[in-house]
Amino acid sequence: MAAQWLLATIGRSCQNRKTATRQPEPTGQITIDVGKQSGGHFGGTGLFGLSRDALWAFGVHILTASGAFLAFLSLVAAAESRFTAAFLWLGAALLVDGVDGPLARKLEVKVWWPHWSGDMLDSVIDYVTYVMIPAFILYQSGLLGKYTSFLAAALIVITSAIYYADTRMKTEHYGFKGFPVCWNMVVFTLMISSPSEWFSLAVVVVTAALTFAPVIFVHPVRVKILRPLTLTVSALWAAGALIALFYDLHAPMWADVMILASGAYLFLIGAVLQAMGKLQ
Repeated sequence: MAAQWLLATIGRSCQNRKTATRQPEPTGQITIDVGKQSGGHFGGTGLFGLSRDALWAFGVHILTASGAFLAFLSLVAAAESRFTAAFLWLGAALLVDGVDGPLARKLEVKVWWPHWSGDMLDSVIDYVTYVMIPAFILYQSGLLGKYTSFLAAALIVITSAIYYADTRMKTEHYGFKGFPVCWNMVVFTLMISSPSEWFSLAVVVVTAALTFAPVIFVHPVRVKILRPLTLTVSALWAAGALIALFYDLHAPMWADVMILASGAYLFLIGAVLQAMGKLQ
């Protein structure tokens, strides 16, 4: 009897232990860690049990990443010497780059998805669209000679890569310290103005050197000083660029003057304001 009682006691103890430690059966649902709880002004939940706010916020990352495919289309066009199409795709990528930042702040992307770096994603796309493809277009265009085109490309991609690694590139007024590697605009201007080989190389050398110079360049949207004027000039540059693209990069002289004059303003206004003590 004692043996039977002991075995029964051990059996009940094991059964209780199994019941206490048994894990819930998997439900097949996918759990994604986000920074905020479900809910919000959109109300309800969406895919995977996430709030619609979280899904809209992640959509901004998808919008930013779409710039990679636009860059691919531009690269294909440039490889086929269809430079107008290449710049059109770069323009589309520039448009995406202009709207994803405000959308990210509006939809609180960093709050909803704290482990996904929109800044890193943006930098990857920017390096391709602002640096690599413009350098390839300059090489492919024949504007420079065989050896000078390689030299120019090396200067563009190497100095720009180092610039992106500099954590001090942003100023307290949201400008840029040093040329902010907007090689898409520089190469586009060279393409529509068609200067000599050595003048084009000189422009590349000087601009690459300014990448590391203590000179401030303005962000057209984020720098508040003269922002209405700067935005107007930026719109004029964009209008001139569209005209040049309409004419397959052989625009009338007045359109070239519009691009060159507005580009000179955007290139120099930061240094002028810096010299006046209004930017630092």
